[in-house]
Amino acid sequence: MGQARATGGMAPPDTGIDDAGETDDEWIAGTFRSHVGWDLLETLVDVGDRMAGTEGERVGAEATRDALAEFARDARLEEFDLQGWVRGDSALHAGGSEHDCIALPRSPAGEATGEFVDLGYGLPEDFDADLEGKVVMTASNVPSWYHRFLHRREKYYHAVEAGAAAFVFRNHVEGCLPPTGSVGTEDAPIGEIPAVGVSKEVGSRLARRFEGEDVTVSVDCETPEATSQNVHAELGPDTDERVLVTSHVDAHDIAEGAMDNGAGTAMVLELARALAEREADLDTRVEFVCYGAEEVGLVGSTHHAGSVDPDSVKAVLNFDGVARGRDLAAYTHGWDELGEAIETVADRFDHPFDPVPEVGPHSDHWPYVVRGIPGYHVYAETGDEGRGWGHTHADTLDKVESRDLRESAILLTELAVELARSDLTIPRGEEAELVELLEEQRYVEGMKVTGDWPFDG
Repeated sequence: MGQARATGGMAPPDTGIDDAGETDDEWIAGTFRSHVGWDLLETLVDVGDRMAGTEGERVGAEATRDALAEFARDARLEEFDLQGWVRGDSALHAGGSEHDCIALPRSPAGEATGEFVDLGYGLPEDFDADLEGKVVMTASNVPSWYHRFLHRREKYYHAVEAGAAAFVFRNHVEGCLPPTGSVGTEDAPIGEIPAVGVSKEVGSRLARRFEGEDVTVSVDCETPEATSQNVHAELGPDTDERVLVTSHVDAHDIAEGAMDNGAGTAMVLELARALAEREADLDTRVEFVCYGAEEVGLVGSTHHAGSVDPDSVKAVLNFDGVARGRDLAAYTHGWDELGEAIETVADRFDHPFDPVPEVGPHSDHWPYVVRGIPGYHVYAETGDEGRGWGHTHADTLDKVESRDLRESAILLTELAVELARSDLTIPRGEEAELVELLEEQRYVEGMKVTGDWPFDG
């Protein structure tokens, strides 16, 4: 922690930097010495359950607001309503025994018995079978040759459309780690058939021993009306246009949520600290927004994106999955200007940072991108397949390195300043261009199955 120094009998405020004494041109060294992001990350993981709409999520949001208030103005919470979901007991019975599982958030309560069918990866064509009344299982990954990632909700709603009685989601990561993850949508917050996650090991046992036999899946849960909140704060000149620097505070209830997404919110705070030192370099207002209820359908970001004039947002710099590794990458959703800004920063610091010109529709930048607002999804490259430890009990603080957080904060601070330049113009996106990208990456069918297709037709 920063140490107080005697000055006329009074200690100056904590700057958030160990061995304080930096000058305005020492922001990089200050970021390497900073502890504020890591302190907030520890605070968030120690809260416990930060599930959307819970008291723990609010405690995490309040801690984030208070931390941002040390460096930015008008730190505040903005509330919104949502459909809550509270986990009860869940069970999977086969062969006279109970097998370990956890309910997937926004699964409905209920019990279903049916013939067990292992659909492997759960590719769209795997559902072209007689699945009426059956209990289907799919893996959490896709084969290496497949052209895109398939979200669990896409697999779930293919099962619903095929008439399945229940859905079992098998982790592809070893370690007896049943996966979690929401199956609700914006229009249907609670799903249609019971859904549970099982570990790779349990899934392998089920497929080996019980294919074609009856199994029973049961889920108990509550679905109260709830309230969540977004955290806001601002820095820089009071311009009409703004750059959003974003993350989400909420996490799944079964783990600490260190990687997903405590580290993303810690990164937002590190940028606030560094940009406060560089405020004179900002040509455009920077608004920090840490959303609630991302894990249950991008609820907080959808709420905010729908409330702002798209022309008032120059770009969105969203952090989700950062600090899981040392090197950064970012989806740029087809904006050449966003890719070029990353390349400028990477060259300036001689540090890897890869722009990915594809779409990534599964985090809080997406509600803005579909409105034509240029947006990044920044994440860390790990070399792992899929989420790794994310969405499991193993998403814990020991998986995150403070060095990775600080190094990435330097690059992302520079990127935020680059985006805020008054001479950098980034055109609005056109619906036809985004539709073309989604068609090229074959997202259209899956987004229509889940109800996530953002356009008419």
